[in-house]
Amino acid sequence: MVLEMKGIQKSFDQVSVLKDISLQVDSGEVVSIIGPSGSGKSTLLRCATFLERIDAGMISYLGESAVTTNDAGNAVYISPSGIRKMKQHYGLVFQQFNLFPHYSVLKNIMDAPIHVQKRPKQEVQEEAEELLRKMDLTHRAHAYPCQLSGGQQQRVAIARALALKPAILFFDEPTSALDPELTGEVLKVIRQLAEEKMTMVVVTHEMPFARAVSNRVIFMDGGVIVEQGDPEEVFGAPKQERTKQFLRNYQQ
Repeated sequence: MVLEMKGIQKSFDQVSVLKDISLQVDSGEVVSIIGPSGSGKSTLLRCATFLERIDAGMISYLGESAVTTNDAGNAVYISPSGIRKMKQHYGLVFQQFNLFPHYSVLKNIMDAPIHVQKRPKQEVQEEAEELLRKMDLTHRAHAYPCQLSGGQQQRVAIARALALKPAILFFDEPTSALDPELTGEVLKVIRQLAEEKMTMVVVTHEMPFARAVSNRVIFMDGGVIVEQGDPEEVFGAPKQERTKQFLRNYQQ
């Protein structure tokens, strides 16, 4: 198992956003998380990647515990150095690309493997160039983010995440800032990664994509997992009325 989250609780200003959420992701699995805005999908990802601190629950990567809950019911995190080490298990691709504007495309991809993982520059450069080939961006290696389309920037962001050789990749609505044509470029890359058995958790509003690519689909609403299962079950024959209503509204 790559990721395990148990009993996750998170509140903002006394408003409960995640209510006892549990999630497991196995190696090679693609899990899509769908649901209305404000359902807690992105917060769950931010908690999984330590961008937000949970109030209670348990998080572990590859069998190593990162967060536990004490007898008082409060979350207890391992040391900051332990969390830094744990962060090397995953990559995260945001809605807004978050590339370094003053770095070239190649330098954006190479920076973390060299400075965080302390890997040899020549080895990292060869791997970065291979990732650019995979993303069909070899010709943009020395361009800067401002010179790229949104779809190209997001593909660079995916290459940057892959450069760290993560055990799991998280995508937080990776196409929400893109127009339909550019959305297709990015979804094609994620689909290719799925075929290569990359372990992924994808928060998405792209329902046909989630249905086609996922091994498992999770429908969230109101800070809880309402329904989860095989994509054909969730999309084709949902059991919960709330899931049916959401998908009906989405298909109109």
